[in-house]
Amino acid sequence: MGEVRVKVALSNASDEALARRGALPLDHVRRYDADALVDTGAVGTVAPVFVVQQLGLLSYDRRVIEVADGRQELVEVAEPAVLRIDGRVTTEELLVLGDEVLVGQTVLEKMDLLVDPARHRVVPNPAHPDQPVTKVKWRHRESA
Repeated sequence: MGEVRVKVALSNASDEALARRGALPLDHVRRYDADALVDTGAVGTVAPVFVVQQLGLLSYDRRVIEVADGRQELVEVAEPAVLRIDGRVTTEELLVLGDEVLVGQTVLEKMDLLVDPARHRVVPNPAHPDQPVTKVKWRHRESA
């Protein structure tokens, strides 16, 4: 299949919230642009410590992860970042490890993006090309 990479703009979610409220100038929102590896076998988003530091995010927890060879490691979990890919936006906590940004399934699902392995790229779901659609299991109950 080969590698699939995608341009991801990451920013500090707390900074963005402050900027929306007018308490922080937009040009003070901490950002990082990455050429991220897309890993359909990974669940979450991974960022190296230098990216987390540049975004000004703090670790708030630790989590055991399992890497591809089956080893388990305890890693830091950083505060949420805002991720932007091809005009789609989501918020995601970051697992702090490695030396590059890695995008896993949760971001792909929330952004309604699919991997095109033949062309080595990420594309919007053809069923929803204009905006992401989030699937929710919800049953409407009729009023009595």
